[in-house]
Amino acid sequence: MTHAEAKPWFVYLVRAANNALYCGISDDPQRRFAAHQRGKGARFFHSSPAQALVYVEACIDKSAALKRERAIKALKKPAKEALLTQAAHNL
Repeated sequence: MTHAEAKPWFVYLVRAANNALYCGISDDPQRRFAAHQRGKGARFFHSSPAQALVYVEACIDKSAALKRERAIKALKKPAKEALLTQAAHNL
């Protein structure tokens, strides 16, 4: 598969019922969120169910999505909340 044919990947944040933010990657964030709502795919949601898909960021490929996921996961919660606020202002 050439670079031009590569399908996009996405970094996403899901807010759990306890207000925590879960960061993950997927080639289909809506489908992945639906799986999280069913309790599939991440133990994170066993203690507090997935409530809302609050952030989606497109990446050029899976490698770029993994790098961005690591960067977002390294952020403290206030910085993640600021990312959400900034994204909402850019709509």
